[in-house]
Amino acid sequence: MLGAAGLAVGLALQGSLSNFAAGVLLIIFRPFRTGDFVEAGKTTGIIESVEIFTTTFKSPDNRKIIVPNANILSSNIVNYSAYPIRRIDMVFGINYKDDLDLAKQIIWEILQQDERILEEPTPTVNVFELTESSVKLAIRPWVREFDYWTVLCDTTETIKKRFDAAGINILPG
Repeated sequence: MLGAAGLAVGLALQGSLSNFAAGVLLIIFRPFRTGDFVEAGKTTGIIESVEIFTTTFKSPDNRKIIVPNANILSSNIVNYSAYPIRRIDMVFGINYKDDLDLAKQIIWEILQQDERILEEPTPTVNVFELTESSVKLAIRPWVREFDYWTVLCDTTETIKKRFDAAGINILPG
């Protein structure tokens, strides 16, 4: 009976010990800091705190998520805040009948007019793929990390409006 109880306690502590060890490693190696936007342990959000057993995230929709440190250390960690600049990757498909040069010109004008888009590294606008139904354009501007989401959304909307005005059809998928 005593042996079974000892085994049960040992198994219960195994999870706590792995979370403790992972917490120590997270505190020592610091793959992220409070305030970083991170994807780790099947969770995405802003790091609120790193404690010895758990890490607390604030999700984009304002939920508090507490993740055991062992879950974080046993998976990939993507720190979106690690570097001061990020590249935005957008892909738009246009009809084969549409004017490719005009589409690229419109995109370049949009990128050059937005002061949040960095000149260095240089943005790119390229034909990315030729599918059965569309010519896919890859648009890749660079922005400061904190401008990422607003520039992505604003640029997408502006391209849509400018393409509509020019008679260029955006095709799905």
